[in-house]
Amino acid sequence: MKFPHAITIILSIMVLFIALTWIIPAGEYDYKEQNGREVVIPESYHRVEPNPQGIFDFLTAPIKGFVSAAQIIGFCLLVGGAFGILNRTGAINAGLSNLIIYSSKNRSSKRWVLAMLMVVFSVCGATFGMSESVLVFILITVPLALALGYDSIVGISVSFLAAGVGFAGAITNPFTIGIAQGIAEIPLFSGWEYRLLIWFILTSVAVIYVLRYASRIEKSPSLSPVFSVDQKRKSQDESVDSDMSFGYKRKAIVILLFLSLGMIVYGSRKLGWYINEISALFIALGIASALIYRLAMPEAIKAFVGGAKDMLMAGLIIGLAKGLLIIATDGKIIGTMLNAMVSVTDNFGKVLSVQLMFIFQGVLNFFIPSGSGQAALTMPIMAPLSDLIAVTRQTAVLCFQMGDGLNNMIVPTSGVTMGVLSMTNIPYSKWFKWLLPLILILFALALLLLIPPVLLFEYS
Repeated sequence: MKFPHAITIILSIMVLFIALTWIIPAGEYDYKEQNGREVVIPESYHRVEPNPQGIFDFLTAPIKGFVSAAQIIGFCLLVGGAFGILNRTGAINAGLSNLIIYSSKNRSSKRWVLAMLMVVFSVCGATFGMSESVLVFILITVPLALALGYDSIVGISVSFLAAGVGFAGAITNPFTIGIAQGIAEIPLFSGWEYRLLIWFILTSVAVIYVLRYASRIEKSPSLSPVFSVDQKRKSQDESVDSDMSFGYKRKAIVILLFLSLGMIVYGSRKLGWYINEISALFIALGIASALIYRLAMPEAIKAFVGGAKDMLMAGLIIGLAKGLLIIATDGKIIGTMLNAMVSVTDNFGKVLSVQLMFIFQGVLNFFIPSGSGQAALTMPIMAPLSDLIAVTRQTAVLCFQMGDGLNNMIVPTSGVTMGVLSMTNIPYSKWFKWLLPLILILFALALLLLIPPVLLFEYS
């Protein structure tokens, strides 16, 4: 059975919200300015005159959403365009491919190389949000794993699983952390120190899980759940692109990329950088990469447009999700919904309330696996909810980040997950059964990691 598209889900929720404006009593909270942003005043909820929405409101909500989220949508398109130029130079692909080639030539240290590759892909997921682009490396890492005596599950774990864990433990991912913090009105990429610790823990657990499994498969290949699939796999797969040389130009571009990521962290913390400044930095990175690699102007523009086009779906979902919330806001039911959630969470205390927020994000990710779309949909609610239960908005972003990221690797509604399994001919049922124990471990860790920001220190 085919699952509905994310846009279909959002439009369906939009219709539901219109219906709810006729059912739920209208109510609002009062707001006050604190540290340069609007925050909810606790216990200020009060009933107001209802304003039920209709068909015309449904039709105008999308354009209102795009207008309201214009800066964030523009940010996504520009960052996507910059990475389109980076991908056109082949610098990232060449660097990772050379690491993979090194591992095949040093079989005695192949487990360490597997671990190192997983860390590299995890860093890519945590810093610049590697997601769809990991599909390119499946064609490299799966043949590599088979050549080293492992199976195709190890092959997709080295790249896809590692990038997914990094995505969940994001440090400076502009498509999840950047968007969520922008909506929550907190400094971009702030709070990275604790997220770095979370990334390290989640990545370490994933690496240990995969290495233990790889060790068993190396000793007894028939134990692999995809043993019959791998037996039928053709041995002559083209594992490396024809132009994967890691010359001085590509090395310079990779160095420039890491310098840019460092500047983002410094600028957002010390110089007050926000979406405008970070967008400018990514544009400069794209231009510098094109100049270093000596891309012709038409070719660079084509790559930029292609990269921005890859982010078009994210932009559409952000705009439509914002339109959904405009209906709820104009219908004056957001305050009532918040008040109901606060009433529920009041009975559980701060720690359990935060953990419930995380679980809610994880459940929602099944229906909307787009991180940027989910951020646009939930953060306008979760940010003020965190104000009402007296936890920081940074903690609310953390709930979204892990709740969204951990599920991406296993839900059948994720296009990347199903694409990876389709490319490798691995049945979803086998992947689900193999990965489920790790997902449960990571979920348990996430619940524990949400406790310190609530009890031990103020996470801001």
